[in-house]
Amino acid sequence: MTAVSTQSGLVASRYAAALMDMAQKDGVDARVERDLEDLAAMLASSPDLRLLATNPLSSRDSQKTAVTALAEKAKFQKLTANFLGVLAANRRLAMLDSVIKAFRVEAARRRGERTAKVQTAYALTPEQTKALQEQLGKAMGSHVTLDVEINRDLLGGMVVTVGSKQIDSSVRSKLDRLKRAMGAGKAA
Repeated sequence: MTAVSTQSGLVASRYAAALMDMAQKDGVDARVERDLEDLAAMLASSPDLRLLATNPLSSRDSQKTAVTALAEKAKFQKLTANFLGVLAANRRLAMLDSVIKAFRVEAARRRGERTAKVQTAYALTPEQTKALQEQLGKAMGSHVTLDVEINRDLLGGMVVTVGSKQIDSSVRSKLDRLKRAMGAGKAA
């Protein structure tokens, strides 16, 4: 990770923590979290919204006006709308995806949840997802939220990362170990 991306992640985490502090103080943390999930979906589905947020040529005023109108139309909490206005005023809308991700992590941490990043070669069924979540919850001693990503390079199996722990049961990893073991045998 570069110094710039580390700095951006730190800034996003600080904004997310500040929003969570205010949301908990006002008793609207669940609603603000829902607003941010809705906003993340809007960003994912609207190239125009992403362009507005990331275009350095957009003025602060135009960004602030746009996000204020968006928040009003989406019926976001006043705190969420004000927060988006602050991001626009501080020229931080380009970090919106990072702030939303950091907010998810902060919300889960404050609820005592752990997040497991799961890479699978193929999509998990709802039953598989539930079983994996339960197994990881038992192993970690707390509720575990899954962040699932499809990675076809794994060929099969999965890689699960929780904090600094990683469990790699992918076919790709097993083939690599087998290849190294067979190569070591030739050298002897």
